[in-house]
Amino acid sequence: MWTRFPKRYLIVVLTFISTFICYVERVGFSIAYTAAADVAGVSQSSKGTILSTFYYGYACSQVPGGWAAQRIGGRCVLLLSFVTWSLTYAFVPLDPNRVTMMVLARFLVGVAQGFMFPSIHSVLAQWVPPHERSRSVSLTTSGMYLGAAAGMLVVPSLVKLSSPQFVFLAEATLGTIWSVVWLNYASNPPQSELPKATTVTGFGEVLLLIKGGHEKIKVEERNERNCNRTESIPWKIIFGSLPIWAIVVNNFTFHYALYVMMNWLPTYFEQGLQLSLQDMGSYKMVPYLNMFIFSNIGGVIADHLITKRLLSVTATRKLLNTSGFIVASLSLMALPIFRTSLGAVICSSMALGFLALGRAGFAVNHMDIAPKYAGIVMGVSNTAGTLAGIIGVDLTGKLLEAAKFSHSDLSNPDSWRSVFMIPGVLCIFSSLGFLLFSTGERIFH
Repeated sequence: MWTRFPKRYLIVVLTFISTFICYVERVGFSIAYTAAADVAGVSQSSKGTILSTFYYGYACSQVPGGWAAQRIGGRCVLLLSFVTWSLTYAFVPLDPNRVTMMVLARFLVGVAQGFMFPSIHSVLAQWVPPHERSRSVSLTTSGMYLGAAAGMLVVPSLVKLSSPQFVFLAEATLGTIWSVVWLNYASNPPQSELPKATTVTGFGEVLLLIKGGHEKIKVEERNERNCNRTESIPWKIIFGSLPIWAIVVNNFTFHYALYVMMNWLPTYFEQGLQLSLQDMGSYKMVPYLNMFIFSNIGGVIADHLITKRLLSVTATRKLLNTSGFIVASLSLMALPIFRTSLGAVICSSMALGFLALGRAGFAVNHMDIAPKYAGIVMGVSNTAGTLAGIIGVDLTGKLLEAAKFSHSDLSNPDSWRSVFMIPGVLCIFSSLGFLLFSTGERIFH
Protein backbone atom coordinates (compact mmCIF):
# COMPACT_ATOMS: atom_id res chain seq x y z
CA MET A 1 0.00 0.00 0.00
CA TRP A 2 2.67 2.52 1.07
CA THR A 3 4.78 1.72 -2.00
CA ARG A 4 1.89 2.89 -4.22
CA PHE A 5 1.32 6.07 -2.18
CA PRO A 6 3.20 8.92 -3.92
CA LYS A 7 5.86 10.40 -1.68
CA ARG A 8 4.81 13.96 -2.55
CA TYR A 9 1.40 13.31 -0.95
CA LEU A 10 3.12 12.35 2.28
CA ILE A 11 5.18 15.55 2.12
CA VAL A 12 2.01 17.63 1.67
CA VAL A 13 0.27 15.86 4.59
CA LEU A 14 3.28 16.46 6.84
CA THR A 15 3.41 20.16 5.95
CA PHE A 16 -0.33 20.38 6.68
CA ILE A 17 0.27 18.87 10.11
CA SER A 18 3.14 21.32 10.69
CA THR A 19 0.91 24.37 10.16
CA PHE A 20 -1.82 22.76 12.27
CA ILE A 21 0.59 22.26 15.19
CA CYS A 22 2.03 25.78 14.92
CA TYR A 23 -1.39 27.41 15.11
CA VAL A 24 -2.39 25.19 18.04
CA GLU A 25 0.80 26.58 19.62
CA ARG A 26 -0.05 30.20 18.88
CA VAL A 27 -3.59 30.00 20.18
CA GLY A 28 -2.45 27.79 23.06
CA PHE A 29 0.21 30.25 24.20
CA SER A 30 -2.24 33.14 24.24
CA ILE A 31 -4.75 31.19 26.32
CA ALA A 32 -2.22 29.63 28.71
CA TYR A 33 -0.21 32.82 29.22
CA THR A 34 -3.33 34.95 29.75
CA ALA A 35 -4.62 32.48 32.35
CA ALA A 36 -1.29 32.48 34.22
CA ALA A 37 -0.91 36.27 33.94
CA ASP A 38 -4.40 36.90 35.33
CA VAL A 39 -3.61 34.76 38.37
CA ALA A 40 -0.29 36.58 38.86
CA GLY A 41 -1.92 40.01 38.51
CA VAL A 42 0.20 41.06 35.53
CA SER A 43 -0.70 44.44 34.02
CA GLN A 44 -2.40 44.73 30.62
CA SER A 45 0.63 46.55 29.18
CA SER A 46 2.93 43.68 30.19
CA LYS A 47 0.52 41.19 28.64
CA GLY A 48 0.53 43.18 25.42
CA THR A 49 4.32 43.26 25.36
CA ILE A 50 4.58 39.49 25.71
CA LEU A 51 1.83 38.69 23.22
CA SER A 52 3.16 41.07 20.53
CA THR A 53 6.81 40.01 20.84
CA PHE A 54 6.17 36.91 18.75
CA TYR A 55 5.25 38.97 15.68
CA TYR A 56 8.44 41.02 15.82
CA GLY A 57 10.55 37.87 15.85
CA TYR A 58 8.34 36.37 13.16
CA ALA A 59 8.79 39.41 10.89
CA CYS A 60 12.57 39.41 11.34
CA SER A 61 13.09 35.89 10.02
CA GLN A 62 10.84 35.74 6.94
CA VAL A 63 13.37 36.83 4.32
CA PRO A 64 16.33 35.09 6.05
CA GLY A 65 14.12 31.99 6.13
CA GLY A 66 13.62 32.16 2.38
CA TRP A 67 17.35 32.71 1.86
CA ALA A 68 18.23 29.75 4.10
CA ALA A 69 15.70 27.52 2.34
CA GLN A 70 17.21 28.53 -0.99
CA ARG A 71 20.76 27.82 0.17
CA ILE A 72 20.54 24.70 2.33
CA GLY A 73 17.11 23.36 1.46
CA GLY A 74 13.63 23.85 2.88
CA ARG A 75 13.56 20.38 4.41
CA CYS A 76 16.43 21.09 6.80
CA VAL A 77 15.28 24.63 7.61
CA LEU A 78 11.77 23.42 8.48
CA LEU A 79 13.20 20.78 10.81
CA LEU A 80 15.44 23.36 12.50
CA SER A 81 12.44 25.66 12.97
CA PHE A 82 10.40 22.99 14.76
CA VAL A 83 13.25 21.77 16.91
CA THR A 84 14.07 25.32 18.05
CA TRP A 85 10.61 26.37 19.19
CA SER A 86 9.84 22.93 20.67
CA LEU A 87 12.99 23.02 22.82
CA THR A 88 12.17 26.56 23.89
CA TYR A 89 8.81 25.47 25.24
CA ALA A 90 10.26 22.35 26.82
CA PHE A 91 12.80 24.25 28.93
CA VAL A 92 11.29 27.70 29.56
CA PRO A 93 8.98 27.90 32.59
CA LEU A 94 5.70 29.78 32.19
CA ASP A 95 6.29 32.54 34.77
CA PRO A 96 4.44 35.77 33.90
CA ASN A 97 6.41 37.71 36.53
CA ARG A 98 9.70 37.09 34.70
CA VAL A 99 8.91 39.47 31.86
CA THR A 100 12.40 39.59 30.31
CA MET A 101 12.63 35.82 30.09
CA MET A 102 9.15 35.55 28.55
CA VAL A 103 9.94 38.28 26.02
CA LEU A 104 13.16 36.55 24.94
CA ALA A 105 11.45 33.15 24.76
CA ARG A 106 8.51 34.44 22.77
CA PHE A 107 10.80 36.37 20.42
CA LEU A 108 12.85 33.21 19.82
CA VAL A 109 9.70 31.21 19.07
CA GLY A 110 8.65 33.94 16.60
CA VAL A 111 12.04 33.86 14.88
CA ALA A 112 11.95 30.05 14.67
CA GLN A 113 8.43 29.94 13.24
CA GLY A 114 9.29 32.73 10.81
CA PHE A 115 11.48 30.22 8.96
CA MET A 116 8.56 27.83 8.62
CA PHE A 117 6.45 29.12 5.73
CA PRO A 118 9.33 30.08 3.39
CA SER A 119 10.80 26.60 3.88
CA ILE A 120 7.41 24.91 3.40
CA HIS A 121 6.89 26.71 0.10
CA SER A 122 10.39 25.75 -1.02
CA VAL A 123 9.62 22.12 -0.22
CA LEU A 124 6.27 22.21 -2.03
CA ALA A 125 7.77 23.92 -5.08
CA GLN A 126 10.35 21.14 -5.12
CA TRP A 127 7.92 18.24 -4.82
CA VAL A 128 4.54 19.30 -6.22
CA PRO A 129 3.84 19.50 -9.98
CA PRO A 130 2.05 22.59 -11.35
CA HIS A 131 -1.38 20.98 -11.74
CA GLU A 132 -1.43 19.99 -8.05
CA ARG A 133 0.02 23.16 -6.52
CA SER A 134 -3.21 25.01 -5.74
CA ARG A 135 -4.80 22.27 -3.69
CA SER A 136 -1.49 21.28 -2.10
CA VAL A 137 -0.78 24.82 -0.88
CA SER A 138 -4.43 25.27 0.11
CA LEU A 139 -4.40 22.05 2.14
CA THR A 140 -1.11 22.97 3.81
CA THR A 141 -2.20 26.47 4.79
CA SER A 142 -5.66 25.29 5.87
CA GLY A 143 -3.90 23.54 8.74
CA MET A 144 -3.54 27.03 10.26
CA TYR A 145 -7.29 27.51 10.50
CA LEU A 146 -8.02 24.01 11.73
CA GLY A 147 -5.22 24.38 14.29
CA ALA A 148 -6.65 27.70 15.53
CA ALA A 149 -10.09 26.12 15.91
CA ALA A 150 -8.64 23.07 17.69
CA GLY A 151 -6.63 25.28 20.02
CA MET A 152 -9.70 27.31 20.95
CA LEU A 153 -11.58 24.10 21.71
CA VAL A 154 -8.95 22.02 23.55
CA VAL A 155 -6.49 24.36 25.30
CA PRO A 156 -8.94 25.98 27.76
CA SER A 157 -9.81 22.50 29.02
CA LEU A 158 -6.13 21.63 29.43
CA VAL A 159 -5.57 24.80 31.46
CA LYS A 160 -8.60 24.07 33.63
CA LEU A 161 -7.84 20.37 34.19
CA SER A 162 -4.07 20.70 34.62
CA SER A 163 -2.12 23.97 34.47
CA PRO A 164 -0.88 26.59 31.97
CA GLN A 165 2.62 25.06 32.14
CA PHE A 166 1.18 21.74 30.97
CA VAL A 167 0.11 23.45 27.75
CA PHE A 168 3.76 24.39 27.11
CA LEU A 169 4.87 20.79 27.63
CA ALA A 170 2.06 19.42 25.46
CA GLU A 171 2.98 21.77 22.60
CA ALA A 172 6.68 20.91 22.94
CA THR A 173 5.75 17.22 22.75
CA LEU A 174 3.69 17.75 19.59
CA GLY A 175 6.55 19.68 17.97
CA THR A 176 9.07 16.99 18.91
CA ILE A 177 6.93 14.15 17.56
CA TRP A 178 6.46 15.97 14.27
CA SER A 179 10.21 16.66 14.05
CA VAL A 180 11.02 12.96 14.46
CA VAL A 181 8.49 11.97 11.79
CA TRP A 182 9.77 14.66 9.40
CA LEU A 183 13.38 13.59 9.95
CA ASN A 184 12.50 9.98 9.12
CA TYR A 185 10.18 10.46 6.16
CA ALA A 186 11.04 13.77 4.46
CA SER A 187 13.66 13.89 1.73
CA ASN A 188 14.57 15.63 -1.48
CA PRO A 189 12.81 14.23 -4.58
CA PRO A 190 14.53 11.04 -5.80
CA GLN A 191 15.35 10.57 -9.49
CA SER A 192 12.09 8.68 -10.01
CA GLU A 193 10.06 11.69 -8.84
CA LEU A 194 11.82 14.28 -10.99
CA PRO A 195 9.52 13.94 -14.04
CA LYS A 196 6.57 14.66 -11.73
CA ALA A 197 7.82 17.70 -9.88
CA THR A 198 9.06 21.20 -10.51
CA THR A 199 11.67 21.91 -7.89
CA VAL A 200 12.53 25.20 -6.25
CA THR A 201 15.82 25.16 -8.11
CA GLY A 202 14.53 23.73 -11.38
CA PHE A 203 15.62 20.53 -13.08
CA GLY A 204 16.39 20.99 -16.91
CA GLU A 205 13.33 20.74 -19.15
CA VAL A 206 11.19 17.62 -18.96
CA LEU A 207 7.61 16.71 -19.77
CA LEU A 208 5.06 16.44 -17.00
CA LEU A 209 2.21 14.04 -17.71
CA ILE A 210 -1.30 14.93 -16.59
CA LYS A 211 -4.80 13.69 -17.37
CA GLY A 212 -3.70 10.08 -17.44
CA GLY A 213 -0.79 10.80 -19.71
CA HIS A 214 -2.72 12.38 -22.60
CA GLU A 215 -1.53 15.94 -22.04
CA LYS A 216 1.86 17.30 -21.13
CA ILE A 217 3.15 20.33 -19.30
CA LYS A 218 6.72 21.51 -19.69
CA VAL A 219 8.76 21.98 -16.55
CA GLU A 220 12.36 22.91 -16.00
CA GLU A 221 15.01 20.45 -15.02
CA ARG A 222 18.53 21.28 -13.84
CA ASN A 223 21.12 19.96 -11.53
CA GLU A 224 19.84 21.00 -8.08
CA ARG A 225 23.11 20.93 -6.23
CA ASN A 226 25.05 23.11 -8.65
CA CYS A 227 22.26 25.67 -9.05
CA ASN A 228 21.30 25.80 -5.41
CA ARG A 229 24.70 26.87 -4.21
CA THR A 230 26.29 28.79 -7.07
CA GLU A 231 23.61 31.06 -8.51
CA SER A 232 23.07 34.40 -6.84
CA ILE A 233 19.59 35.55 -5.86
CA PRO A 234 18.31 38.35 -8.17
CA TRP A 235 17.18 40.71 -5.43
CA LYS A 236 16.86 43.77 -7.72
CA ILE A 237 14.65 41.90 -10.16
CA ILE A 238 12.53 40.49 -7.34
CA PHE A 239 11.93 43.87 -5.71
CA GLY A 240 11.37 45.54 -9.08
CA SER A 241 8.76 43.04 -10.28
CA LEU A 242 5.14 44.25 -10.38
CA PRO A 243 3.69 40.70 -10.26
CA ILE A 244 5.67 40.07 -7.07
CA TRP A 245 4.47 43.35 -5.57
CA ALA A 246 0.91 42.26 -6.43
CA ILE A 247 1.50 39.15 -4.30
CA VAL A 248 3.08 41.18 -1.49
CA VAL A 249 0.21 43.71 -1.34
CA ASN A 250 -2.44 40.97 -1.29
CA ASN A 251 -0.56 39.09 1.41
CA PHE A 252 -0.50 42.29 3.47
CA THR A 253 -4.25 42.76 3.04
CA PHE A 254 -5.08 39.12 3.79
CA HIS A 255 -3.14 39.14 7.05
CA TYR A 256 -4.40 42.58 8.07
CA ALA A 257 -7.96 41.29 7.85
CA LEU A 258 -7.12 37.90 9.38
CA TYR A 259 -5.21 39.21 12.41
CA VAL A 260 -7.79 41.92 13.09
CA MET A 261 -10.52 39.28 13.07
CA MET A 262 -8.54 36.77 15.13
CA ASN A 263 -7.62 39.31 17.80
CA TRP A 264 -10.73 41.50 17.94
CA LEU A 265 -13.68 39.35 16.88
CA PRO A 266 -14.05 37.93 20.44
CA THR A 267 -14.15 41.52 21.75
CA TYR A 268 -16.77 42.38 19.13
CA PHE A 269 -18.92 39.47 20.29
CA GLU A 270 -18.54 40.32 23.98
CA GLN A 271 -18.56 44.12 24.03
CA GLY A 272 -20.00 45.03 20.64
CA LEU A 273 -22.88 42.56 20.74
CA GLN A 274 -22.98 41.92 24.51
CA LEU A 275 -22.69 38.14 23.98
CA SER A 276 -20.94 35.60 26.21
CA LEU A 277 -18.22 33.62 24.45
CA GLN A 278 -18.67 30.83 26.98
CA ASP A 279 -22.37 30.58 26.17
CA MET A 280 -21.57 30.52 22.45
CA GLY A 281 -19.51 27.34 22.96
CA SER A 282 -18.12 25.84 19.76
CA TYR A 283 -20.32 28.25 17.79
CA LYS A 284 -17.54 30.85 17.86
CA MET A 285 -15.18 28.49 15.98
CA VAL A 286 -17.39 28.35 12.87
CA PRO A 287 -15.56 31.22 11.07
CA TYR A 288 -12.21 29.38 11.36
CA LEU A 289 -13.70 26.06 10.30
CA ASN A 290 -15.17 27.90 7.33
CA MET A 291 -11.68 29.12 6.43
CA PHE A 292 -10.45 25.52 6.48
CA ILE A 293 -13.26 24.42 4.15
CA PHE A 294 -13.03 27.34 1.71
CA SER A 295 -9.24 27.17 1.56
CA ASN A 296 -9.40 23.60 0.26
CA ILE A 297 -12.35 24.32 -2.04
CA GLY A 298 -10.32 27.12 -3.64
CA GLY A 299 -7.37 24.81 -4.21
CA VAL A 300 -9.52 22.10 -5.81
CA ILE A 301 -11.30 24.61 -8.07
CA ALA A 302 -8.02 26.20 -9.18
CA ASP A 303 -6.35 22.89 -10.03
CA HIS A 304 -9.48 21.71 -11.87
CA LEU A 305 -9.59 24.84 -14.01
CA ILE A 306 -5.88 24.56 -14.82
CA THR A 307 -5.73 20.79 -15.36
CA LYS A 308 -8.83 20.72 -17.59
CA ARG A 309 -7.49 23.79 -19.38
CA LEU A 310 -10.74 25.64 -18.84
CA LEU A 311 -8.75 28.74 -17.88
CA SER A 312 -5.10 29.72 -18.05
CA VAL A 313 -3.04 29.84 -14.87
CA THR A 314 -3.14 33.65 -14.99
CA ALA A 315 -6.93 33.79 -15.39
CA THR A 316 -7.45 31.19 -12.66
CA ARG A 317 -5.35 33.06 -10.10
CA LYS A 318 -7.06 36.36 -10.91
CA LEU A 319 -10.55 34.85 -10.79
CA LEU A 320 -10.16 33.23 -7.38
CA ASN A 321 -8.22 36.11 -5.83
CA THR A 322 -10.67 38.75 -7.04
CA SER A 323 -13.88 36.87 -6.25
CA GLY A 324 -12.60 35.86 -2.81
CA PHE A 325 -11.44 39.33 -1.79
CA ILE A 326 -14.47 41.19 -3.15
CA VAL A 327 -16.97 38.98 -1.28
CA ALA A 328 -14.79 39.18 1.84
CA SER A 329 -14.73 42.98 1.50
CA LEU A 330 -18.53 43.25 1.34
CA SER A 331 -18.89 40.88 4.30
CA LEU A 332 -16.40 42.82 6.43
CA MET A 333 -18.06 46.16 5.77
CA ALA A 334 -21.52 44.68 6.48
CA LEU A 335 -20.48 43.01 9.75
CA PRO A 336 -21.40 45.93 12.11
CA ILE A 337 -24.94 45.90 10.68
CA PHE A 338 -25.68 42.47 12.18
CA ARG A 339 -26.66 42.71 15.84
CA THR A 340 -27.41 39.04 16.59
CA SER A 341 -25.01 36.17 17.24
CA LEU A 342 -26.29 34.22 14.23
CA GLY A 343 -25.95 37.16 11.87
CA ALA A 344 -22.48 38.05 13.14
CA VAL A 345 -21.24 34.45 12.90
CA ILE A 346 -22.61 34.04 9.36
CA CYS A 347 -21.15 37.36 8.21
CA SER A 348 -17.72 36.78 9.80
CA SER A 349 -17.71 33.24 8.37
CA MET A 350 -18.37 34.66 4.91
CA ALA A 351 -15.56 37.20 5.35
CA LEU A 352 -12.95 34.71 6.56
CA GLY A 353 -14.11 31.92 4.24
CA PHE A 354 -13.79 34.00 1.08
CA LEU A 355 -10.48 35.44 2.28
CA ALA A 356 -9.26 31.84 2.43
CA LEU A 357 -10.68 31.20 -1.04
CA GLY A 358 -8.60 34.12 -2.31
CA ARG A 359 -5.43 32.36 -1.15
CA ALA A 360 -5.79 30.04 -4.15
CA GLY A 361 -4.90 33.16 -6.13
CA PHE A 362 -2.11 35.19 -4.55
CA ALA A 363 -0.69 32.62 -2.12
CA VAL A 364 0.15 30.09 -4.84
CA ASN A 365 1.18 32.63 -7.46
CA HIS A 366 4.82 32.92 -6.37
CA MET A 367 5.24 29.22 -7.23
CA ASP A 368 3.89 29.97 -10.72
CA ILE A 369 6.12 32.94 -11.48
CA ALA A 370 9.25 32.00 -9.52
CA PRO A 371 9.36 28.30 -8.50
CA LYS A 372 13.13 28.56 -8.34
CA TYR A 373 12.91 31.31 -5.71
CA ALA A 374 9.58 30.32 -4.10
CA GLY A 375 11.00 30.46 -0.57
CA ILE A 376 12.55 33.89 -1.13
CA VAL A 377 9.37 35.41 -2.57
CA MET A 378 7.29 33.80 0.17
CA GLY A 379 9.63 35.26 2.77
CA VAL A 380 9.27 38.75 1.31
CA SER A 381 5.48 38.58 1.05
CA ASN A 382 5.05 36.96 4.47
CA THR A 383 7.13 39.77 6.02
CA ALA A 384 4.53 42.18 4.66
CA GLY A 385 1.80 39.95 6.09
CA THR A 386 3.39 39.94 9.53
CA LEU A 387 3.82 43.72 9.52
CA ALA A 388 0.14 43.97 8.56
CA GLY A 389 -0.72 42.01 11.67
CA ILE A 390 1.33 44.28 13.90
CA ILE A 391 -0.12 47.44 12.31
CA GLY A 392 -3.70 46.18 12.13
CA VAL A 393 -3.97 44.86 15.67
CA ASP A 394 -2.40 47.99 17.17
CA LEU A 395 -4.39 50.41 15.00
CA THR A 396 -7.66 48.62 15.83
CA GLY A 397 -6.97 49.04 19.54
CA LYS A 398 -6.44 52.76 19.06
CA LEU A 399 -9.60 53.08 16.94
CA LEU A 400 -11.67 51.32 19.59
CA GLU A 401 -10.17 53.46 22.36
CA ALA A 402 -11.14 56.58 20.44
CA ALA A 403 -14.60 55.14 19.67
CA LYS A 404 -15.13 54.31 23.32
CA PHE A 405 -14.35 57.90 24.23
CA SER A 406 -16.80 59.20 21.58
CA HIS A 407 -19.66 56.75 22.18
CA SER A 408 -19.08 55.94 25.89
CA ASP A 409 -18.99 52.18 25.20
CA LEU A 410 -18.34 49.69 22.37
CA SER A 411 -21.90 48.41 22.01
CA ASN A 412 -22.68 51.13 19.48
CA PRO A 413 -22.25 49.76 15.92
CA ASP A 414 -20.57 53.03 14.88
CA SER A 415 -17.70 52.13 17.25
CA TRP A 416 -16.84 49.18 15.00
CA ARG A 417 -17.57 50.59 11.56
CA SER A 418 -14.02 51.84 10.84
CA VAL A 419 -12.51 48.66 12.35
CA PHE A 420 -14.05 46.49 9.64
CA MET A 421 -14.19 49.17 6.94
CA ILE A 422 -10.39 49.45 6.69
CA PRO A 423 -9.70 45.78 5.81
CA GLY A 424 -12.77 45.83 3.56
CA VAL A 425 -11.40 48.75 1.53
CA LEU A 426 -7.93 47.19 1.47
CA CYS A 427 -9.45 44.02 -0.03
CA ILE A 428 -10.97 46.00 -2.89
CA PHE A 429 -7.81 47.93 -3.80
CA SER A 430 -5.43 44.98 -3.43
CA SER A 431 -7.65 42.74 -5.56
CA LEU A 432 -7.71 45.41 -8.27
CA GLY A 433 -3.91 45.57 -8.12
CA PHE A 434 -3.70 41.80 -8.48
CA LEU A 435 -6.13 41.92 -11.40
CA LEU A 436 -3.95 44.48 -13.20
CA PHE A 437 -0.39 43.33 -12.45
CA SER A 438 -0.34 39.61 -11.63
CA THR A 439 0.55 36.81 -14.04
CA GLY A 440 0.63 33.04 -13.97
CA GLU A 441 3.59 32.85 -16.35
CA ARG A 442 7.09 32.15 -15.11
CA ILE A 443 9.14 35.36 -14.98
CA PHE A 444 12.32 33.90 -13.40
CA HIS A 445 14.34 31.33 -15.33
